[in-house]
Amino acid sequence: MGLSPRSLPDFPWDSLAPYRARAAAHPDGLVDLSVGTPVDPTPAVVRDALAAAADAPGYPTTHGTAVLREAVAGWFARRRHAPGVDPAAVLPTVGSKELVATLPAYLGLGEGDIVVHPRAAYPTYDVGARLAGATPLAADDVDAWRGNPAVRLVWVNSPSNPTGAVAPAEHLAEVVAAAREIGALVASDECYAELSWTGAPVPSILDPAVCGGSHEGVLAVYSLSKQSNLAGYRAAFVAGDPAVIAPLLEVRKHAGLIVPAPVQAAMVAALRDDAHVAEQKERYRARRAALLPAVESAGFRVEHSEAGLYLWATRGEDCWQTLDYLAERGILAAPGAFYGEAARRHVRIALTASDSGVSAASSRLAKRE
Repeated sequence: MGLSPRSLPDFPWDSLAPYRARAAAHPDGLVDLSVGTPVDPTPAVVRDALAAAADAPGYPTTHGTAVLREAVAGWFARRRHAPGVDPAAVLPTVGSKELVATLPAYLGLGEGDIVVHPRAAYPTYDVGARLAGATPLAADDVDAWRGNPAVRLVWVNSPSNPTGAVAPAEHLAEVVAAAREIGALVASDECYAELSWTGAPVPSILDPAVCGGSHEGVLAVYSLSKQSNLAGYRAAFVAGDPAVIAPLLEVRKHAGLIVPAPVQAAMVAALRDDAHVAEQKERYRARRAALLPAVESAGFRVEHSEAGLYLWATRGEDCWQTLDYLAERGILAAPGAFYGEAARRHVRIALTASDSGVSAASSRLAKRE
């Protein structure tokens, strides 16, 4: 039996076409703040490493080079307060989205199994469950699934896409403990962890304060797209429980899911260099400082948004009505409806536009009409 498209939701971004067209008709042009795609240059240190590794006639290793896996483990210890990551329990992935979409199937989940994800969430958590034939469950409260043996996978996402909320270590530890009680796996999507705006810590699922010093039953999923402007490289990795990583590696060997050798070399350079990450973060900090007061002056209430690349904003109305308001001003944002029923009265406004684009959007929003 083939996969039926009817089992999946419509691809959400297609529904933005009329709003994009309307915003593009603005006399001063479109400012696209909908998709969180980086617009700044890929750092020279990364491009140089890619070029130096460009002569790659042989097949790369699915597990990633030892140098890459050691760089990931060192990065977790240095930047994420997560020492003790076993390099053998690190696996590079072709971006993080493909892993999110396929992990339930790789784990052998199917009918009768439940995949938990946040109520306001990146839609691929839901899609991945459906692709495997499992049942998605949107829940933020651990008590909604605690003790339920049908729960086999629990996704957490901190900092959150779309809300920018950061989960405290105590909450993450509660999730891990509840999942271990029923033998479920916790997968933590942490792709925005380097982009905190409050100075407060952003705990990793692999932090001893969260997992108790054991990586049993936990995985951390990470991407270099945001912090290093590597979205076009599809450079990401997953790390954690060796007993989970090992079979994932075997499946990926059979499927040919391999990060190209030059990209692996570029990832090593990116993970070892903190300076470019700090530089990029300051670019986003400046854009956020310009956009946030303009959004608020236009009558929005910005909630959470303490980390990540978005402002999670509401005017107290349906998100599509808010998109109309923004499109009239030549601005495109992402409707909260993309991220679940709990998010229908919000929009996600991205910081991933050029300085001139953010300046234009800020001016249009701040202008009294």
